[in-house]
Amino acid sequence: MSIEEGQSGRTVQGSISYFGQAPEKPTFHAQDHRRDNWQADQRTVTFHDARTWTRPPTLEREGVCVADFPTSIDFTDSQQVKQRYGHEIAEVVKALTGAKRVFGFPQGHMRFSPRSNRYQTGQNTQPAHFPHVDCSPNTAHGLIANSYFGAPKEELKPNQRLVGFNVWRVVSEPPQDWPLAACDIQTVDRDDLVLADGVYDYGEMPWMRAEAYLVRHNPRHRWIYFSDMRPDEALIFRAYGSEPDWIAPAPHTAFADPTCPPEAGGRISVESRCYAIFED
Repeated sequence: MSIEEGQSGRTVQGSISYFGQAPEKPTFHAQDHRRDNWQADQRTVTFHDARTWTRPPTLEREGVCVADFPTSIDFTDSQQVKQRYGHEIAEVVKALTGAKRVFGFPQGHMRFSPRSNRYQTGQNTQPAHFPHVDCSPNTAHGLIANSYFGAPKEELKPNQRLVGFNVWRVVSEPPQDWPLAACDIQTVDRDDLVLADGVYDYGEMPWMRAEAYLVRHNPRHRWIYFSDMRPDEALIFRAYGSEPDWIAPAPHTAFADPTCPPEAGGRISVESRCYAIFED
């Protein structure tokens, strides 16, 4: 794949914490980063606002897109989320990708930016300020059995492939003080990804531990975000795949947008996941 020429537009500068070094397999804690065992490589990078591109990014090319996704779900109502959101995700991603089947997970993990009065409250509710990929082949839903998310391992036919996606949406009005950015998969090398364990804890209590990736700095990385996300749309990006030829996932991170007005409210968002089965 080659990066499209002419995809210039509005950009902002921001700081993110790439992986620097660790004495052993790195671990990161969702709730208390003081427990992390790795040192960050702090970098200032350029974030490209794809809202201003003449040719928007796609899942096939950059590994990230925005899709219309209206919903009437109240995300503070866990029963509504559990009963309806996975089905809605499956319908939207199936229509977007042409997949044969999509399994949407009936969880919606809410995140609150530092301006929100709910920041650092609850279980795994902080926006991540470091580039990462949520799972590895050892923890990818559909590729292995996962008791927490209720997903069995898929038995794929020879002509089938499985691709996992993250589905991210805001439930607060624009603008966003901490947007989410995803890295163009065309600019991610295999050596950029560092196996790590994510520890999803709440206070002193461990909730779940799952293998994931941290990310080394690479000057080729092109970070993509969409300004002024609306509650009736979703940011969708590639998380993993079963293709025989390796295709990069899209690392993602939140960043503080220096252009966000100081009077804007804190970003509130919901993250979920799905996987899709394609037939060649």
